[in-house]
Amino acid sequence: MFYVRKSYRDMEEWLLASDAVVKELGLEEIPDHSTLNRTFKRFRMKLLEKLQRTLLDELQPSELGIAFDTTGFSPTQASMHYLARCGRKYDHYYKGGYAVGIDSQLILGAKSGQGPGADTVFLEPLRRKARRYGKRGEWMVLGDMGFDAITVRPGDLIPPIRRGGVMKLPERIERMEMVLAAKLDGFYGQRWKVETVNSVIKRKFGDEIRSRKLSRRYREPIVKGLIYNIHV
Repeated sequence: MFYVRKSYRDMEEWLLASDAVVKELGLEEIPDHSTLNRTFKRFRMKLLEKLQRTLLDELQPSELGIAFDTTGFSPTQASMHYLARCGRKYDHYYKGGYAVGIDSQLILGAKSGQGPGADTVFLEPLRRKARRYGKRGEWMVLGDMGFDAITVRPGDLIPPIRRGGVMKLPERIERMEMVLAAKLDGFYGQRWKVETVNSVIKRKFGDEIRSRKLSRRYREPIVKGLIYNIHV
């Protein structure tokens, strides 16, 4: 459903009209929309993470650099034109944080959240999920200034924010110099690949959240990341 951007009812009708897809999936009969809904309900976070690990363990990526970034998903399927005409405003949106290997361009870790808000809360969860796919003792985190926080480690390529216009702490100055050096040799420029992945996810699987229940809304960015890995 996420891959073809259809509702449960539309998916049922699409399967009824797609004999080749049904045969490829090995379905003996077409599930109705309520069955599809109940199936998605069973996809808890732990199960989604297990499926992600199983897929990645089979692909066995080994990365020198892992890029972190977040992207926002609209809480409604309504167009901006409709929202402007009816005067409806949303003061929040849902976020998907992704850790992408710069060589494989696979999503090695994913976390969902709600915005607006700082990206710093995504740093450590993404690091924990992605570290098993980094080259031991060599891999580095690549991120933008939004991830600059107290949890940043010395080897992370995350530009420090100039709070008050100046940097005084030696460790922050050293990290800025390391980022500048990485920009000069082109390594830090590989961070744009995570933004490309964000773009692919939105173009292929939609930039909106379709679920109505809050728990399922938080699952959708994770599901989109899993389907992206299957897609590539």
